Amino acid sequence: MNITYASYLKIPELLALQVPASKDANGIPEHDETLFIIIHQVYELWFKQQLHEARLVARSLRAGDAVQASSTLKRMLTILKTMVQQIDVLETMTPVSFLSFRSFLANSSGFQSAQFREFEFVLGNKNPRVLQHNPEGTPEHAVILAQFAEPTLYDAFARFLAKLGHAVPQELLDRDVTQPPQEWPAMQDLLLTLYHGNPVERQVCELLVDLDEGIQEWRYRHVKMVERTIGFKQGTGGSPGAAYLRSTLFNPLFPDLWAIRTRL
Repeated sequence: MNITYASYLKIPELLALQVPASKDANGIPEHDETLFIIIHQVYELWFKQQLHEARLVARSLRAGDAVQASSTLKRMLTILKTMVQQIDVLETMTPVSFLSFRSFLANSSGFQSAQFREFEFVLGNKNPRVLQHNPEGTPEHAVILAQFAEPTLYDAFARFLAKLGHAVPQELLDRDVTQPPQEWPAMQDLLLTLYHGNPVERQVCELLVDLDEGIQEWRYRHVKMVERTIGFKQGTGGSPGAAYLRSTLFNPLFPDLWAIRTRL
């Protein structure tokens, strides 16, 4: 079988996926809708890759493989930088331009991104309310619900430390993995010890902090992009828009790793 660049990457199929919904007075799609579609399709591809990498990080941590976990975390951080930079491209679209096709989006909303919700759950941001954005019985709802019941990256990190012989609090190892992030004082005591005497474990900790900070940076840029585009209007599909997005800022995924900073 002859494999070409186009056939391997499914280029014809890929380029056929940008189908604007808008029509101006002459029946022509609004110019900037193509950019809007491509940016969000690329985000979905990055979410897919981030999920792929995060699951490798979790497997590596559970296996006690700090080298693989660290290198994969570094890749995730590099991808995050690209995800943040994509917002610069989206911000070249003016509010007036967006409003020219916004009504054609109907009930669709970024809140319905199943992959982003999966990614949030993998990282530990477990919020059952987000399940309502995808109705029961849909494939998206099933995928998000399944991930809701799975251990998080921080759970894998706790297993990693336990596998290396460190005294991870049993209540953390046995915790309800559907619960959102919380602080574990006994875990913080352990982390302080590791920071001062265990460079390999410390490196993994710092990469997790980098990841947490990178996610927070992406959230902040996303909020400001929404605010400059639609202000505080209600989002498409009836979502609360910027008001909700603001509430997600500065909520750490790994609070123990932040809490120890004042004690180091």
